[in-house]
Amino acid sequence: MRIARFVHPGSASTPGGVAWGSVEGPPDAAFDALTVAAIDEHPFGPITFTGDRWALPDVRLLSPILPSKVVAVGRNYAAHAQEMGGDAPDHPIIFLKPSTSVIGAGDTIRLPRDSNRVDHEAELAIVIGRPARDVNRADAMTHILGYTAANDVTARDQQKADGQFTRAKGHDSFCPIGPWIETVLDPTDLRVTAAVNGELRQDGRTSQMIFDIPTLIEFMSGVMTLLPGDVILTGTPAGVGPIVDGDSVTIDIEGIGALTNPVRTK
Repeated sequence: MRIARFVHPGSASTPGGVAWGSVEGPPDAAFDALTVAAIDEHPFGPITFTGDRWALPDVRLLSPILPSKVVAVGRNYAAHAQEMGGDAPDHPIIFLKPSTSVIGAGDTIRLPRDSNRVDHEAELAIVIGRPARDVNRADAMTHILGYTAANDVTARDQQKADGQFTRAKGHDSFCPIGPWIETVLDPTDLRVTAAVNGELRQDGRTSQMIFDIPTLIEFMSGVMTLLPGDVILTGTPAGVGPIVDGDSVTIDIEGIGALTNPVRTK
């Protein structure tokens, strides 16, 4: 199931017309050939439908989840660690991105004026489906609702100046995710790409991760409780590079779809 969060004037599911829905149609169908069927309440647990249904082009997609936190892992692809001038770590290097950094497909990445180098980072994102605390790797996958595409946008000059990640990766709009959550997917060997203005920049596979998904969930849940809706960013393959005002950046994850965002200076 592809779970989306969207706005439609005719949706009465929640105040303001914001609703959850299941995106219907063949995986290879064009966007304008898809429909969305509204879900009653939320997708955490048994799903029932309201009976409302719209053509996907007639709704506005939002970020598919509003997480309490985004937990990210750095240097989880050896080639990316090398391009950043570091060795592959011997344990996951994790950091947090604020929930206010999250935006959806089509929303604008806003470049801060006090940075002169902002990079794209294509990543597979995990959405947690049920609470996870001190989970062992054998049970880790049972805590996942699904997967989506993410862009771990980074002010590279600020990362270098600060020697840590908070400011560089925490700006508003620096965590695009979407376009929806795919709940039925084998994440072990998916193609992960980033393109800027149609030019391919990153091209890797999730099988190249240093630490696989069960290891990440085991490690992270041993540090902090992961709540339903929390997002895990699993790291980026080699090829990160700058984005500038006027660009359009697309993150594409095999089996999920494309997440495209325009880029503008604040």
